Amino acid sequence: MNKLYFGDNLDILREHINDESVDLIYLDPPFNSNANYNVLFKTPKGHESAAQIEAFEDTWHWNEQAEREFGELVRCGNTDVSEMMQALRRFLGENDMMAYLTMMANRLLELHRVLKPTGSLYLHCDPTASHYLKIVLDGVFGKEFFKSEIIWRRTGSHNKATRWAPTHDTILFYTKSSEYNWKHPKQPYVLGHVTENFVPDGNGGFRTNYYGNVLTGSGIRNGESGKIWQGFDPTAKNRHWAIPGAIWDEVGIDPSEMTQHEKLDLLYEKGFVKIEAGAAWPIYERAIRENDGPATSDIWSFQPYTDNTVFGTNAGIDADVSWIKPKSQERLGYATQKPLGLLERIINASSNEGDVVLDPFCGCDTAVHAAQKLKRQSLGIDITHLAVSLIEKRMKDAFPGIVFEVEGTPKDLEGAQNLALRDKYQFQWWACSLVGAQPYQGKKKGADGGIDGLIYFNDDGKMPKKIVVSVKGGDNASVAMVRDLAHVVEREKAEIGLFVTLADATRPMREEAVKTGYYESPITGAAFPKVQILTIAGLMEGNEHAQYPDLSAGGVTFKKAKREEKVTEQKGLF
Repeated sequence: MNKLYFGDNLDILREHINDESVDLIYLDPPFNSNANYNVLFKTPKGHESAAQIEAFEDTWHWNEQAEREFGELVRCGNTDVSEMMQALRRFLGENDMMAYLTMMANRLLELHRVLKPTGSLYLHCDPTASHYLKIVLDGVFGKEFFKSEIIWRRTGSHNKATRWAPTHDTILFYTKSSEYNWKHPKQPYVLGHVTENFVPDGNGGFRTNYYGNVLTGSGIRNGESGKIWQGFDPTAKNRHWAIPGAIWDEVGIDPSEMTQHEKLDLLYEKGFVKIEAGAAWPIYERAIRENDGPATSDIWSFQPYTDNTVFGTNAGIDADVSWIKPKSQERLGYATQKPLGLLERIINASSNEGDVVLDPFCGCDTAVHAAQKLKRQSLGIDITHLAVSLIEKRMKDAFPGIVFEVEGTPKDLEGAQNLALRDKYQFQWWACSLVGAQPYQGKKKGADGGIDGLIYFNDDGKMPKKIVVSVKGGDNASVAMVRDLAHVVEREKAEIGLFVTLADATRPMREEAVKTGYYESPITGAAFPKVQILTIAGLMEGNEHAQYPDLSAGGVTFKKAKREEKVTEQKGLF
């Protein structure tokens, strides 16, 4: 298992993921909010934020693909889904929302197929389409397998003068069957609840202090459960002795084959029942344990400035699922990046160590990170090489020494040539990843000025310096192109230029590159070619690499993910 796939997730699911092979699915698809999200790369001080590239267009349109996929839904064999989607089309018409729901429905059918009978699915969305998506999910999974609508507070504030400030996302939780993996997650008590409902135990902790009606049930019984015990008569109060099963789980005692009075005697002997003179009932009590608390609710809302108000911790309410703060080390620059704690809560609640977690819309893939941290296996899918590059960098930063494989990216020169023919921009993003460069701008940003990627380095402890990257995917690389790159290096006040070419580099091209001279490091005095020609074949084989000095820890081109310290057994991720 443990793979990252590049490609359309519908194709990947159909061709590569087996039936009932996945334990948990988390998906955070584009929300159809008509917003074009950009990846905001780390930009060293002194450089303009030019390395902005369109990560994905959060817009869906009714077109030939949507019509084709709608036809697949009508013939999918699931009559509930077929009838439901036709009804939605009659209601919505052929518009962007219907295109979005059509493409999501096809993918949800495949996700249902690959999910194990004990598996769960969490779909992260916003109010723009959550009500329609719930209808689609009811059709695919069955309305009886809807479990929860989780409300997650995604931001601290949002000023909207014409309506209530939109600060939440929705997470829809479905299971494939009634026998699903569930860990009964709990939250810590709020400190005010503890001080109001518990009493100090004299040892710096707190204990429960419940009167004996917790040990009884309503109604009269004729057997021993209705008889007087230790001077307390339940029949006189129209009750009987009935000890809840949860108490035995709490105290860790097996009461099998014991009568009600014997159970009470045992609890009394072990110190869980106290009798006070004049009290109306015996008192059941026990100390608060480390994992005690109420069941986690379906509202996950971090409350700022509530530090030290949660029992047993200095953290605030729902601090583990807080949105990512602007200056957080966790923030990698991906506009829709979700906090690691949010995915950890979901994965811990609905899977076991060793289980398979699937995220079919990776992005910068917090789900893969959380799965690895919690010792699960992971499958990730994304349609852009940009996302693939970000995930590779993130995982190597967080889990040093990790080894993984990516399916769908070029493995040899022929694969690189094929990608260049199919999609110029995906090829450029992938080629930039070979030299560790930020992709520069997107296909809708206008002319790139001869720059396809940027690298920043620091070799004097002062201002970061710049390397420009030019990628050529055709078979017509020429001396003029090398000369053009030299002009770009001069215009951009860069120190070095990298000419990355799919075609072979000719002798005249290399001679032209040499004419541009060298960059000399002010600290080490080492000299590096001002313009360097690198072939895709050489980079893939490991025979060629970019030459430049960098004395900064970890480099300054990309934001660095926090290293995870507590992974006891490091295995290959993909």
